[in-house]
Amino acid sequence: MPEKNLKFLVSGGEATAGPPIGPAIGPLGLNVLQVVEEINRQTSEFRGMRVPVEVTVDTDTKSFRIKVGTPTTAALIVKEAGIEKGSGQPNREFVGNLTVEQVVRIAKLKMQDMRARTLKSAVKQVLGTCLSMGVTIEGKSAKEIMREVEEGKHDHLISDSGSDNI
Repeated sequence: MPEKNLKFLVSGGEATAGPPIGPAIGPLGLNVLQVVEEINRQTSEFRGMRVPVEVTVDTDTKSFRIKVGTPTTAALIVKEAGIEKGSGQPNREFVGNLTVEQVVRIAKLKMQDMRARTLKSAVKQVLGTCLSMGVTIEGKSAKEIMREVEEGKHDHLISDSGSDNI
């Protein structure tokens, strides 16, 4: 059962049968449109963001499996904040604002890709990305919110998922 693993970076919900997917999958004898439709179905929640996708093809049975990754933390922050990109001067010029709930949601999405053991650690990583992008949280600096997370002021939001506090 020889399998081939193909990795692509596609726009969520907007993959096409053209390059890079079509030329890579076509020679394997698969219906390219069927693969593209399945990729689009599985990535539709990340519409407009670049999403890593892995397609595993069984070359004997012509069957395939699709594994969808998550967009980068920065891409998720851009989407949640409704901005086009991060700030060129993150400590002076702020381009967006998020709520603590949005930061926790991003951390939950990205946790499987992070090296964080707890949700609290993942939240702090997302806050670090917010800081470097010039995104404030509830009108405050990400550093200030990070201190509040350390002090446990937001544990009611973070511990809802059942993760342990640090």
